Amino acid sequence: MLGTAVIITTALVPQMGGGNEEKAKVIQTVLFVAGLNTLLQSYFGTRLPAVIGASYTFVAPTISIILSGRWSDPDPESRFKKIMRATQGALIVASTIQIVLGFSGLWRNVVRFLSPLSAVPLVALVGFGLYEFGFPGVAKCVEIGLPELVLLVIFSQYLAHLIRPGKHIFDRFAVLFTVAIVWIYAHLLTVGGAYNGAAPITQASCRTDRAGLIDGAPWIRVPYPFQWGAPSFDAGEAFAMMMAAFVALVESTGAFIATTRYASATPLPPSVLSRGVGWQGIGILLSGLFGTGNGSSVSVENVGLLALTRVGSRRVVQIAAGFMIFFSILGKFGAVFASIPTSIVGALYCILFAYVGVGGLSFLQFCNLNSFRSKFILGFSIFLGLSIPQYFNEHTVIEGYGPVHTSGRWFNDMVNVPFSSEAFVAGILAYFLDNTMHKRDGQVRKDRGKPWWDKFKSFKTDTRSEEFYSLPFNLNKYFPSV
Repeated sequence: MLGTAVIITTALVPQMGGGNEEKAKVIQTVLFVAGLNTLLQSYFGTRLPAVIGASYTFVAPTISIILSGRWSDPDPESRFKKIMRATQGALIVASTIQIVLGFSGLWRNVVRFLSPLSAVPLVALVGFGLYEFGFPGVAKCVEIGLPELVLLVIFSQYLAHLIRPGKHIFDRFAVLFTVAIVWIYAHLLTVGGAYNGAAPITQASCRTDRAGLIDGAPWIRVPYPFQWGAPSFDAGEAFAMMMAAFVALVESTGAFIATTRYASATPLPPSVLSRGVGWQGIGILLSGLFGTGNGSSVSVENVGLLALTRVGSRRVVQIAAGFMIFFSILGKFGAVFASIPTSIVGALYCILFAYVGVGGLSFLQFCNLNSFRSKFILGFSIFLGLSIPQYFNEHTVIEGYGPVHTSGRWFNDMVNVPFSSEAFVAGILAYFLDNTMHKRDGQVRKDRGKPWWDKFKSFKTDTRSEEFYSLPFNLNKYFPSV
């Protein structure tokens, strides 16, 4: 998750006007809040081993805030703080949509109508829809990214079976081993002067000596709420961020479902999923209070890591959250880890996101693929789930703005952001079609896979729900799941 935190922060903070010191502090804050949110989610939310961290979904409305004409301060540091406070205000307001939908039980009523058939496009494109962050990230520094990708495949898929005594070591620690090896190799290239005359973009993707970031990070610093000042609020920006929060809600629903598959848990009861969404809203609220410059959602790469390592333990994720908080407070250590070249992160994405995508495809085993109704819903939703966002993203790259381009920047974001998300488009389409196309036929019910999922439609219909999802400290007595 550190890779996502560094990539997003590195992209946003310079545009806000921040330097290396601000960038280091924001990375610390992102890690600190991610650790808190992961602990809250694993203890009181879904109770799944899901990491809650920075999300690419919130980047677009944050950039929109940066580009608004309100920030003309000649002092870069003052401009950075003003933009950060505006982002905080938008996130604080946006958190209410997930808090209300989750804790009120409204999202529970929506999820009740999900079937394995409509879950396939949603979950599959949560992983496959992030393809643009995979090999394109590797190609930014192919001499580092490609060795990482090849080594990761060898360690996790071949050595684990060729060397029998070390099977679990290579399964569970493939990421750590390969990142360490390629990181050292990249450092040797940097020290040897391989990138001294390279283009700035190449140096940013390949070099490990981010001296400015390490120098800018304090030895010990505890992030705290309102560290950049009191948040400022703008109605338009808040609406745009709320739409991003709703898109993140749909994507996280798919990520939670994938997590249950790889954690070997029973399918999430709708009430537990709704509870998790409410706590994810609390996570966005904390992101706004602390000033991360970005909202929170389920870390998709860590869902893939469950599959790669075969470790779906809640306790492991809670310990990892402790490490995130520890490294965020000891700023120099966090900055050193942030020197990992981004192409290594791109190589990890190629495998981790792929695992999440195929986790969605695994629900096809409960559906009837001989049914033309199933074929239409799957094919149409997945195709448009890839095609519509491709149009929106291409238009943005070529023209510099999305297809919806009015004088109201906030309105543009409210339309462009959801239609730029593969998982959102495919999930909404599949959900709508699956619940409206002649579904009363008894055979159609079987084709959708509903008889299999009916066993888990509430908390009490499966005795294992207590084991996986009951709240700690006897809280189920006061907050019962239905």
